[in-house]
Amino acid sequence: MSYARHVITTTEELREIVPPPRPAQETKVLSSLDVHCRRWIERSPFVVISSVDSSGRMDLSPKGDPAGFVRILDDRTLAIPDRPGNRRLDTLHNVLDSPEVGLMFVVPGRGEVLRASGSAQIVTDPELLATMEVNSNTPILALVVHLKEVMFHCGKSVIRSKLWSSEQWPDISGLASYAECLGDQTKSDESVAEMESRFASWHDGNELY
Repeated sequence: MSYARHVITTTEELREIVPPPRPAQETKVLSSLDVHCRRWIERSPFVVISSVDSSGRMDLSPKGDPAGFVRILDDRTLAIPDRPGNRRLDTLHNVLDSPEVGLMFVVPGRGEVLRASGSAQIVTDPELLATMEVNSNTPILALVVHLKEVMFHCGKSVIRSKLWSSEQWPDISGLASYAECLGDQTKSDESVAEMESRFASWHDGNELY
């Protein structure tokens, strides 16, 4: 398919196709958390963090824990615990390169999401980390985000996707397991069966914290 003659390169071209937003969409962007933002974050068990390194390479990393795991330090500051993961540290390496991050908070069953952006720091403050203890496990690092913009995003994409409607979910039979993907894509010394066994233990809480 050839699309070279149909590439938009200017804001003017884009706005010829897409009309301007309604006034409320322009003014909904906040510079700090209000009561609605606070309540949303307190009920969110899942956030996606976007970051970028100095060369412009992007990363998106999911973070999940019991609802309210992201600490609200004040109306402009959040703290996100860093739990054990794959040890790639993509987000943290990027923050050392370029501190600007984006956040998307999800609340199960709701179509809307809360978006936020700001600059981040990696911290090891013992008092802060102690407030993030789960199952007697305290994180060794946290990401503190100094907010610049916060806004709610409407639920149209979630409504269209039927994300929370299990009867509308696609058939996942035939999709490889995580272990099978790693087995095909890496030269791991672990067999697929060994990886399957290790990953299954996560559901019992092993290695999660």
